Amino acid sequence: MAPGHVAYGLRAQYGLQVTPDTVMAWERGLAAPGSRELTALAGVLWCSPGELLAAATTLREHRIARGMAVEDVARRVGLDAAAYRRMEDSGRWRGNERQTAALADTLGLAPRELLQATGRDEELAELLRSAVTARWQAYVRPAGKMLPLDRGRLEDVLQQLHADYQSRMVATLSWGEASRDTGGAGRDFLERIVDHFWDLADV
Repeated sequence: MAPGHVAYGLRAQYGLQVTPDTVMAWERGLAAPGSRELTALAGVLWCSPGELLAAATTLREHRIARGMAVEDVARRVGLDAAAYRRMEDSGRWRGNERQTAALADTLGLAPRELLQATGRDEELAELLRSAVTARWQAYVRPAGKMLPLDRGRLEDVLQQLHADYQSRMVATLSWGEASRDTGGAGRDFLERIVDHFWDLADV
């Protein structure tokens, strides 16, 4: 179908005022359709909304990919629909531990997908940096609130991250070269701390 045909289908079948130029912008990745437009686009193209998403990254995209309404997700996680919609719109998840686990289950999100979709990557990074530079035990509970991971597994991962970071720092100590920057390995490790975490968590 040419962009003009798609635009016509969106207007005729769904009442959306979409131009062929807009359809071309979607195809080229210069613009993105909203949730209503995406659902309509899937109808015009005879496919599911999920098939139009290369890789869902936001809560909205994951929800649409599974063909669920806001109200359905909100009910399953125990939230008011308006409150859930605000979190989806802002990209910041504010649910409690139980609601977070229900969200992951409802949308079928693996822990890493959940963290990305709820906009908490940097929050986890800060927590992990603190855990490896101080006593990791104090960070098990805060990390557990963010991620639906088994507590024992989480403890093992944090302990290993702490050990890996500390070994890098010990290895860079050089009494004979005081003027040389010897903290590079530690800084590199901290910059990629989230990747190291997921490698160890293996989920």
